[in-house]
Amino acid sequence: MKQNILLLILCIGLLLLPFLLIKEKHDAKPAPVVDKVLEVDCPILIDVEGVKEKIPLETYVLGVVAAEMPVSFHEEALKAQSIAARTYVLRETNYGEKSIDKTVQKQVYATIEDRKKKWGASFEAYEDKLQKVIVATEGEIIVYKDQLITAMFFSSSNGQTESAENYSGYAIPYLVSVQSEAEEQYAPNVKKQFEFSHREWAKAFGIKWSSNIATSFQVTKTDTNRVESIQMNGKTWTGREVRTLLGLPSTDFTVTFQNDKVVVNTVGYGHGVGMSQYGAEVLANNNASAHDILLHYYKGTEIKSFSACLKSP
Repeated sequence: MKQNILLLILCIGLLLLPFLLIKEKHDAKPAPVVDKVLEVDCPILIDVEGVKEKIPLETYVLGVVAAEMPVSFHEEALKAQSIAARTYVLRETNYGEKSIDKTVQKQVYATIEDRKKKWGASFEAYEDKLQKVIVATEGEIIVYKDQLITAMFFSSSNGQTESAENYSGYAIPYLVSVQSEAEEQYAPNVKKQFEFSHREWAKAFGIKWSSNIATSFQVTKTDTNRVESIQMNGKTWTGREVRTLLGLPSTDFTVTFQNDKVVVNTVGYGHGVGMSQYGAEVLANNNASAHDILLHYYKGTEIKSFSACLKSP
């Protein structure tokens, strides 16, 4: 009888042994904790023409803000600029798949060496200020119907921005004219004057000077008071062409012919489409947030965070 009981206990022990071993193994090496959200690292690198190495997106955005907007500006204006710059480069490069120029034709980019040279003894303070701005807006973009917008921006306006339709002939729903007032409070030299001799004026347009130039001169303006075109001597030039030929800061200009010269007065700086940087500074100093500023200048848009891995808002 006792032998039967011992045999039964032995059998039960043999049956339980594998489970005990398995438990001991699990206790020795606990299973790793699985996070509810798995973060996948998908860095976006920007290929800037003329720069050897590709640049991480947020580092690139800092360099653009440093180059394109005065670092002394209000933090909310700088934040607005950073979101616009990030949006612009992601659309322009298709999320880093194509290269981008570092001139005013696209976005100006300042390397760390450029910034040290530009800021001198203030480098650390200014760099720290911009680092905080970039961190605060990291990943934020501007979209229209869930698509990245063309986030055009410029320096200063004549009191209102220009529409894309007036500028290029193509209507874009979020690039329409909006008010941008009181910029002269912060913008130096909003108004400028230029003088040309009769010979210089004629040479700029590839024509010979004659009295007919002054008498035949006509101007057509847009609804934002910028020059759409001029006519003289039976020929026509667009306002944008005149700006380039004469080296003017904007297309808001008036022309006065005098006995020995031509006087041109201008207002604002830049193409006038999208966000005015000095307008952003005005709004920021009137307690507008970066998002408020962007939604004012880019009508009907939204601010969203994008997924680097999915390459979408």
